[in-house]
Amino acid sequence: MKKTITDFDIKDKKVIIRCDLNVPIENGVILDDNRINESLSTIKYALDNNAKVILLSHLGRIKTEEDKLINDLKPVADRLSELLNQKVMFVNETRGTVLEKTINNMKNGDIILVQNTRYEDFPDNKESSNDEELGKYWASLGDIFINDAFGTAHRSHASNVGIAKHLPSGVGFLMEKELDMLGNLLDSPKKPYVAIMGGAKMKDKIKVMDKLIEKADYILLGGGIANTFLVAKGIDVKSSVYDEESVEYALMLMSKYKDKIVLPLDGYGSTEYKDGLEVYYSDINDIKDGVMVLDLGPKTLELFKKYLINCKTVFWNGPIGVNYFKNFEYGTKTLCEILKNTNAKVVVGGGDSAAAVINLGYKDSFTHISTGGGASLEFIEGKELPGIKSIDNK
Repeated sequence: MKKTITDFDIKDKKVIIRCDLNVPIENGVILDDNRINESLSTIKYALDNNAKVILLSHLGRIKTEEDKLINDLKPVADRLSELLNQKVMFVNETRGTVLEKTINNMKNGDIILVQNTRYEDFPDNKESSNDEELGKYWASLGDIFINDAFGTAHRSHASNVGIAKHLPSGVGFLMEKELDMLGNLLDSPKKPYVAIMGGAKMKDKIKVMDKLIEKADYILLGGGIANTFLVAKGIDVKSSVYDEESVEYALMLMSKYKDKIVLPLDGYGSTEYKDGLEVYYSDINDIKDGVMVLDLGPKTLELFKKYLINCKTVFWNGPIGVNYFKNFEYGTKTLCEILKNTNAKVVVGGGDSAAAVINLGYKDSFTHISTGGGASLEFIEGKELPGIKSIDNK
């Protein structure tokens, strides 16, 4: 078991908290502040316990000087100031005398946000390559390191693994919650346990499906993954996307777990991958020529409902339809309603599925929405995540 922030006496201490504040920003405006809100409990705990709080986070990818202009963390500092109702000092550099002086002048209860850690990726890729000197430098700025960025836990970066190597370390409340919720899916999920899997490329999720299908009572499929299984059954999905490389694997899974795998019966589609065109309804065995299925249909949702209505645990990862097209949000929205009206513990596994749930207004309807896309999948696969492994044990 890993140490947490509550295992340390943080009064008068400089506490470096690695957050995941990687939020979408357009023209300086934050489009979705969910990750900022999820970070607040750890930050507030540190402030309430008279620590000097130093926040680190990445934002986007930095491969050019131009990338720095569009991935500036200043809007995040401003939003944090509003949410915390106190000034968050923003330091527009990742190292240097200004940063060091600002930290040395901090009083208990002060908070600063350091500029985007990935600024260090141009031109030398120092953050993402876990540069030893950079991790040691950042560690020199604090007394205790708290990793609360589950979204980057599957990466070995200077701002997580690099710092933890040189300071006493623990996890924050968000990281603790992620590990508890996702760990429960692997160790002791209440039955019946249903997994919902979607997304375009099945080969990216084969190891996850291997784990889930062993534990789950049923696995409900949508999106390109479902189409891959349909093709394996000999169904002509016409212009719909599927993963040709994984058809043989799908066939193997269906022969081994035929009573666990639940496939779509119908769907809505279009002749092009865009919104606003004519919508075609199709039985899955009678898709019109030139049509690509982009959403689940009502018969499929009724079928899924039969499996979900009395279940105790649900894990959902991956889009079951192109929900960001208005014409094809029906399936995702209906599934959210079904899940909302169950008594199950519902965990949404980050990435596109988490974004869909939040954007459609179901942020507070489920037990947990993971902040980590790739991290949640690798955790479910059973991989040891470096950002967690590097933290001190109790």
